[in-house]
Amino acid sequence: MGGLSLWHWLIVLVIVVLVFGTKRLGNVGKDLGEAVKGFKKGMRDGEDDSDKPSAQLRDERRDETKSGDSTKQDDRTPR
Repeated sequence: MGGLSLWHWLIVLVIVVLVFGTKRLGNVGKDLGEAVKGFKKGMRDGEDDSDKPSAQLRDERRDETKSGDSTKQDDRTPR
């Protein structure tokens, strides 16, 4: 009932290699590594954006919504 021993893990590894093959497992490992690198890069880039004042970000969003609201009001007027 305890944890799995080394022999259990080796048997599981052999079964996984037989089912998926070494080439597919290599591709999965490569894709996973690239995803982790991309995530780390995104986290670093996100820290650079935090240097901007939050008020400045709100003004930019407010300007975008003002220009978008005027077109929406025109569509709502009865014809």
